[in-house]
Amino acid sequence: MKTATLPPVRVLPEFRAEIQSLLGEGETISEFLETSVRDSVQRRRNQQEFVRRGLASLENAKLTDEYVDADAMLARLERKLADARVLKSAGHL
Repeated sequence: MKTATLPPVRVLPEFRAEIQSLLGEGETISEFLETSVRDSVQRRRNQQEFVRRGLASLENAKLTDEYVDADAMLARLERKLADARVLKSAGHL
């Protein structure tokens, strides 16, 4: 497959200098920009999937009239977080 180029991005010289100061050893601005764009695309895919699942869950709750109490869900999440912290402190994560 042939590669394509993205449009050039105009930035202030100060911002370019900041980017250059953050590059890894041997990393080019082009590589940095490609990585940044890939990360942004993945983040947007994740957001879209999150919203899709949330809307599907809401629709299912409406159809079945089965809802989870917000306080109960928050308590479950707090327990999961506490468990993860214990595992992390024990060196298992």
